[in-house]
Amino acid sequence: MEMGMQSRIKDSLPFTAMVIVEFGEVCMVTLAKAAMNSGMSNHVYVVYYNTLGTLILLPFFIIHTNRVNRPPLTFSLLSRFFVLGLLGICLLQLCGYAGIDYSSPALAAAMGNLIPAFTFLLAIIFRMERLNLRRSPSQAKSMGTILAILGAFVMTVYKGPPIRIFIYLSSPNQLVLLQQSNWVLGGIFLAISCICSSAWSIFQTAIVKEYPDQMTVIFFFCCFGTIQCAILTLIVERNPGAWVLRPGIETIAIVFAAIFGSVFRFRVLTWCLCKKGPVYVAMFKPMQMVIAVIMGTIFLGETLHLGSVIGALIIALGFYTVMWGKAKETHMVADIVCGLESSTENTHLLAK
Repeated sequence: MEMGMQSRIKDSLPFTAMVIVEFGEVCMVTLAKAAMNSGMSNHVYVVYYNTLGTLILLPFFIIHTNRVNRPPLTFSLLSRFFVLGLLGICLLQLCGYAGIDYSSPALAAAMGNLIPAFTFLLAIIFRMERLNLRRSPSQAKSMGTILAILGAFVMTVYKGPPIRIFIYLSSPNQLVLLQQSNWVLGGIFLAISCICSSAWSIFQTAIVKEYPDQMTVIFFFCCFGTIQCAILTLIVERNPGAWVLRPGIETIAIVFAAIFGSVFRFRVLTWCLCKKGPVYVAMFKPMQMVIAVIMGTIFLGETLHLGSVIGALIIALGFYTVMWGKAKETHMVADIVCGLESSTENTHLLAK
């Protein structure tokens, strides 16, 4: 009885952790959008919060290094950590927050459902996934990928009439101001960030399997990514005033993102990728849509549009079609394994 209870608790930990991550990501993005609406540069925001997050990780990394006999670091490993930083922080976050700055957290959450589709395509390219269009699982995954990309295209190109559901919390001292959004450009940036996220998930999973010291991987990945972001932002952001950090929503957004985004989120994602794989992690992305729409409408005064609803529904349909195909494929593999085991047992019995 106790063993069964412990097993259920152990199985529920990745689920609970991913729910917390998805909710926290929406909170982080909503705060970032509020900071950008108040005038903060999205590039500077990424540099500041990753710098603070890396500094917070540093003492934990030093303690971990002194306590654990980790595998030796090679130039090849450090090079791969560098690529992880480029994909997971420099390109992903700079493009992602640029897209949020031009659009909204709701669009970012909906576009996040493209990640399973891009992951599937990259897995086929790198021969990590087999595609056989004669079988229903491959047909479902292919159709789901096409639907997800179509839904993202609808959300990006067609905004549609507004749908007013909530009255947002406005006041004379409101923290954020509404801005004119460039929906198409924002959607393009967000699509690029989704591709980078998919590539990062596949690459991170492969590296952690080869080098299982997760703390070392996370620290060097964050450190390299922060340095890359800082160099690129110094080139792009020529206005010295953009680097001035003002108290209020900007400081709150940076501190929350550093603690949650750099320290907690990457640790949990790396652990879940190691335990369950990239597909399991991607399954929780649709949850962001509902949370982001509610929070964005209430706290940022954003207006929900018909194009966003239609596109999000198409993306969600494509996402769950891919998941159905993946589950069907896993079930078929399990049946084949059971059949082989049964055949082996019968052979042994006949031999006796």
